[in-house]
Amino acid sequence: MFTHANFSRSGKIVHGFSTRLDGASRRLDLGAGASSEDWAAAAAAVGAPDMAVAIISQVHGAGVLWATGPGLVGEADAVLSREVGLLLAVRTADCVPILVAGEGVVGAIHAGWRGLAAGVIPAALAELDSFGALSAVVGPSICMDCYEVDEPVVEGISRWIPESSFVRRGSGRPHVDPGAAAVAQLKASGLTDITRVEVCTSCDPRLWSHRQSGAAAGRQAGLVGRLC
Repeated sequence: MFTHANFSRSGKIVHGFSTRLDGASRRLDLGAGASSEDWAAAAAAVGAPDMAVAIISQVHGAGVLWATGPGLVGEADAVLSREVGLLLAVRTADCVPILVAGEGVVGAIHAGWRGLAAGVIPAALAELDSFGALSAVVGPSICMDCYEVDEPVVEGISRWIPESSFVRRGSGRPHVDPGAAAVAQLKASGLTDITRVEVCTSCDPRLWSHRQSGAAAGRQAGLVGRLC
C-alpha cells in the first residue's frame, strides 16, 4: 500500500493506493470482479478494517457523484462524500488516481487521458468549492517514459493546461506524463497543497498495468475516508 504522510497529517482521514498484493501478501485485484472480501482486504491494508467501501462504474468521463453509503454509487469518474467511516475508491491500471480532502469532505477521482481531457478534475473540485481549502494526493500512474501516445491525447489534455507541463517531444510520437497533467490541472483549479506518489504502474512490478498486460491486467485502487 502506497501512502503520502503529508496528506494524512491532520489525522482526520485515512488513505492509500493498493498494489497487486494485500496486507497478507495475497493477490489483490480490485477490478470489476472484486468480491466483498477483496474490498475488505483493501480497507484493512489502508488501516481501516471496519470501513465499508463506495465505488463507481468508471467511464472515462467527467461525471461526479456523492456517496452516502457503501456499494456501487453509479456511473461517474469522481466520487465525493461527507460521511464519516466510509471509504471511497477509484480503480486504475495506468490511469491517475487522485484523492482529495477538505473540511468535512473527501473525494476520489479517476483520471485517464480521456478524463483529463473531459475535465473530471475541475468538475470534481467545482463540487467542493464550498468546503474551504483542499489537499490532494496524486497516486501511482504510468510515467512519461512508458506512455507514448498519439496527438489527439495531447490535444485533448491541452484544452486545460499548457502542453509543456506534461508532454515530451522528440523524433517520434509524443510522450505524456498523466500524473504531471493531473498536478497541473489541480494547480490550475486553485489547489496549492498537492503531493504526489511518483511510482510508475508500468515500471513497478508491484502494480497492475494495462500497458504491460493488456486485458489480463487487474486493477489497484486509490482509497480515502473520513475518520471524524
